[in-house]
Amino acid sequence: MSVTSLISDHELVKRLETGEEWAFSELYRRYWKKLFRQAFSKTGSDDAAKEIVQDIFLDLWQRRERTHIQELERYLARAVKYQVLDFYDRQILRKRHDEAIWATFYEGATESVEDQMAFEELKEKILECISSFSEKTRQIFTLNRMEGKSVLEISRLLNLPERTVEYHITMGLRHLRGHLKEYIVLLLTLFTSLIIRK
Repeated sequence: MSVTSLISDHELVKRLETGEEWAFSELYRRYWKKLFRQAFSKTGSDDAAKEIVQDIFLDLWQRRERTHIQELERYLARAVKYQVLDFYDRQILRKRHDEAIWATFYEGATESVEDQMAFEELKEKILECISSFSEKTRQIFTLNRMEGKSVLEISRLLNLPERTVEYHITMGLRHLRGHLKEYIVLLLTLFTSLIIRK
């Protein structure tokens, strides 16, 4: 047992407020597993839970001089709750935004040769990006976006929680947005032509 493990949470928080990194490291060691389990139970996703815990501790360190914590465990439990809520809020917003973009790709039949070429190039880049996903994300993303299966259908097909399916779809869309950044001019040109015709 190390010496730091004998120090109370209250004392560690006081040391944290003065910027002592060892106190932060000890708090992280004590609580990351517990917070991870709490976040995982709410999201059903290993990656999402890790990201939530990282965000909590990053915020704790960045706000160490302004956050006067009285009861550490209660503070961290609330932090997990709010981070999980924020995670689902972001998922909903991204899903609505990305579904609108995806629908535009495949609903608008392009009339001009230029638009058709732009569409084909964009579609090629999308498929190239999808091929770079992890195996599980690629499988779920393809079932959802290419084969039109719902989250519930994929959940039953792969025996996975619906939240996990939704997470992989969100991750796929996030990578897709990043991959297509350099094609934003092409994307805007295609969208503009579709909007004008409508």
